[in-house]
Amino acid sequence: MSDKLPSRIHYTKPSITERETAYAADAAANGWGERCYDYIYRFESLFREHLGSRYAIATSSGTGALHMGMAGLGIGPGDEVVLGDINWIASAAPVVHLGATPVLVDVLPDSWCLDPAAVEAAITPRTKAILAVHLYGNLCDMNALTNIAQRHGLYLIEDAAEAVGSSWYGRRAGSMGIFGAFSFHGTKTITTGEGGIFVTDDESLYERVLTLSNHGRARDEKRQFWAERVGFKYKMSNLQAAVGCAQIERIDDLVAAKRRVFEQYHEILRALPLSMNPEPAGTCNGYWMPTIVIDDGVPFNREALLAAFKADNIDGRVFFWPLSTLPSFDARPENIVSHSLSRRALNLPSYHDLSKEDIARVARVVAGHVKGATA
Repeated sequence: MSDKLPSRIHYTKPSITERETAYAADAAANGWGERCYDYIYRFESLFREHLGSRYAIATSSGTGALHMGMAGLGIGPGDEVVLGDINWIASAAPVVHLGATPVLVDVLPDSWCLDPAAVEAAITPRTKAILAVHLYGNLCDMNALTNIAQRHGLYLIEDAAEAVGSSWYGRRAGSMGIFGAFSFHGTKTITTGEGGIFVTDDESLYERVLTLSNHGRARDEKRQFWAERVGFKYKMSNLQAAVGCAQIERIDDLVAAKRRVFEQYHEILRALPLSMNPEPAGTCNGYWMPTIVIDDGVPFNREALLAAFKADNIDGRVFFWPLSTLPSFDARPENIVSHSLSRRALNLPSYHDLSKEDIARVARVVAGHVKGATA
């Protein structure tokens, strides 16, 4: 009997073809001097066209896009920004960097995104914005959040870092708030290695963020190296943008591959006592990260399932921790759904060319473990 492990199933990896490597090679060979922004401008244009937004600024990360967008809105000390307790810390970090206070509220048990009722209850005279984070491709209830924001005079911001390919009643994630932010980290549906983008339809906000993005230098400033304010340096490189251009040209196929992986998991696992990423009527889920949430009340040991994955050379990934359990934030024990979800959930491997056989192999480990847990 062989002790050799089966082939490794990564939890994620990008889809890179000859198109990406050719564009990157061209940028490396020729993208200097007067051409140093060519791929950046092209990438911004392609992404605007895809999303249906008027303006876009490519950035070095999704976090940078959020930081500059919030700074452009004037969010700062004394302000509060309401967001879901279940999130990656990158969503909350820009709020803290600007001296504002992240107010962590509970999420809905089906979408794992902001609970509109909890948002409304958390609003105070200091509230400046609502940050709608579309988690794992799942969509926030944008109708309800838009209504709340309008009634209270608040900014509605979209963190669509994980939601490329998702849409809400015909509008793409990231295009519905005062601004949207995306991530193109190597784990995302489309990637530039590291990178992100700021998008908006608001011309004045775009101009403010464009100035902030260039160390505070306004684009119509005639004096060289003259900065009207202290800004940021969150620029995407031309090399990264070259890869991004190839990726955005393939975006329909990349999203379709993510949806295929999810649908195969869902078909195999549908009889088990668990739920997966939802796709309510009128929406489309880009299914960035297929996720299982074991039904409440069913005995489940997340670490045991991760160990079972490891034994079969499969990567597993934990669901995000509630931010309120991290040392940097105040405890929020009242966020019952958030605390419950984190214990019962796991992300499954989901890269674009994951084979049907590998999906079945992952599902067998899940099925055996969940069945054993309920016996």
